[in-house]
Amino acid sequence: MNPRLLIALYLLIVLLPLGLSWAGERPPRSLWDELASGAGMLAFAIVLAEFLLSGRFRTVSNRIGMDVTMRFHQLLARSALALALVHPFLYSAPTKPAYPWDTTRQLTLSDDFSAYSTGLFAWLLLPVLVLLAIGRSRLDYRYETWRLMHGIGAALIAGLLLHHTLHAGRYSQDPLLAGVWKGLFEIALASLLFVYLVKPALKRLSPWVVERVRKVGLKTWEVTIAPQGHKGLRYQAGQFVWLNIGHGAASLAENPFSISSAPASGNRLQFIIKELGDFTRTVGDIAPGTRAHVDGPHGNLVVTGRKEPGIALIAGGVGIAPLIGILRQLHYEGDARPTTLVYGNRVAEQMACREELETLTREHGTRVVHALYEPPEGWTGRTGMCDGDLIREVFDSAEARQWLYVLCGPPAMMEVVETALIGMGVSAGQILSERFDYG
Repeated sequence: MNPRLLIALYLLIVLLPLGLSWAGERPPRSLWDELASGAGMLAFAIVLAEFLLSGRFRTVSNRIGMDVTMRFHQLLARSALALALVHPFLYSAPTKPAYPWDTTRQLTLSDDFSAYSTGLFAWLLLPVLVLLAIGRSRLDYRYETWRLMHGIGAALIAGLLLHHTLHAGRYSQDPLLAGVWKGLFEIALASLLFVYLVKPALKRLSPWVVERVRKVGLKTWEVTIAPQGHKGLRYQAGQFVWLNIGHGAASLAENPFSISSAPASGNRLQFIIKELGDFTRTVGDIAPGTRAHVDGPHGNLVVTGRKEPGIALIAGGVGIAPLIGILRQLHYEGDARPTTLVYGNRVAEQMACREELETLTREHGTRVVHALYEPPEGWTGRTGMCDGDLIREVFDSAEARQWLYVLCGPPAMMEVVETALIGMGVSAGQILSERFDYG
């Protein structure tokens, strides 16, 4: 689906309740009362749409990137919170029983506690949900625990808001608008059930098994999994999956890892994983034969279909994973375009797949530029960080400014590199990057 069509669909979902209330026959109230109702409706519509953004739906994320999707999700959640917080304070009408002559409640607000109590509870819970998401990395509990709590909390808030909207909302007395609210709520709930029930069932039908685990660098491992009873996964080089090893299909113990194998190499999937924390600390101890499950493929860090005259791949540390998958696929396809890999690491021992990169240099003509922050004695390559100076030195030519640039690594590195490339005259459309940050 075209990204512009996705944006249009999102705007339709979020603005539809406002449009229906505006087109209704109820007479307008004071400006502040209308702003209050509008803020509340817009906040609720955004909350419901958030379920679709956070559900890992490939139709959405593979077009604009999972990192962009989740960043959009985060920003909109904060926008919904701001709208919800100001919503009750904008009303100017008094809260009391309706006047006999005021059948459309133009002059008063409902005093029915059962109608607005659910809105009050949602108003108190929404800041907690958003703040826990913002501060997740600083909280002392596992991502899986937070994810389950986040999903349950969001569903509870949506249910409370639906009751409040239908029973306290002035415009929601219109059967058409009430039906729209119910329909949007059902879609949001269905997306949640799809993530927690349908997807695990599908993964259970397509299991994988760990075939090999081998060390490819300092605290860095290559994990190979093979399909069991099915043909494998259709993916493009550069994409990633949520990988679950050693747990049931419904387990939330899964992590995003880029696929480092090439689609043309067969139905096995390979991942380059660095020991960083939680699951990755024990990756070297995984025994062959361990059951695995994957959710994917996700991501748009792919060069398939791109027509640029050359391809530049810029990796920092374990960010080499999707880029070596791209290089492998280009080699299998016999792609004759010039390719350059800039690969930054702290020490030489961290370089993954060094021999294979040398083979790609000989057989595919890939230019490999290594940069070490702490080089060993006698090192003749580049030193220092993978920064703007290095990028300008390696790609300082008019031809290179027309290339496609694919970035993967620490966020700080990618920001520096992106800034340098834009400063060199490379257009934003020629730069592909993806960040794994789903808080």
